[in-house]
Amino acid sequence: MKRLLISMFVLCLTACASTPDPQAIAAKRAEIDAMAKETLQALFEESSEAKHLYEQSYAYGVFSNLKASLFLTVGGGQGVIVKKASGQRTYMKMGMGGINIGLGVQKYQVVFLFETKTAYADFVKYGWQADVSANAVAGVEGANVGTTFRHGLAIFQLTDVGLMLQADISGTKYWENKKLNSTN
Repeated sequence: MKRLLISMFVLCLTACASTPDPQAIAAKRAEIDAMAKETLQALFEESSEAKHLYEQSYAYGVFSNLKASLFLTVGGGQGVIVKKASGQRTYMKMGMGGINIGLGVQKYQVVFLFETKTAYADFVKYGWQADVSANAVAGVEGANVGTTFRHGLAIFQLTDVGLMLQADISGTKYWENKKLNSTN
């Protein structure tokens, strides 16, 4: 029995430490890249100001997120940050948590436009954004349109589907997806 347990433990450690499947990684990257391309196209259709800022930006990032609220806000997602000149990609994850008054579920995409190399580098390195928001989302589509860079960053949110009525204080953390960047 003891040998069986040790064998199972070693098997579990081996499976957990195994190298990710390159085909699965490539497929996940392609999925994220396709989402980013579609989101940018939708944003540019919604806002000529966003297209203008994109043309001026050093880099951009696109994330697909899912957020749920019932007194607590929880959410998660993934995306990619792209240096425009080189096309270099950094795949990232996103998580959020906080407290709120409200309930609902919301799927949305967030587009970050980085005005400078410093704004881009800080986001990739530190990846933190604190949020305080009040919003009502109903229906199939919507866009929060910004018209300028603030502190080197412009942020746009496109609602995919969802119904949410809330006021919340939450923190959002973005960090590098080491698995998807491992063979980048």
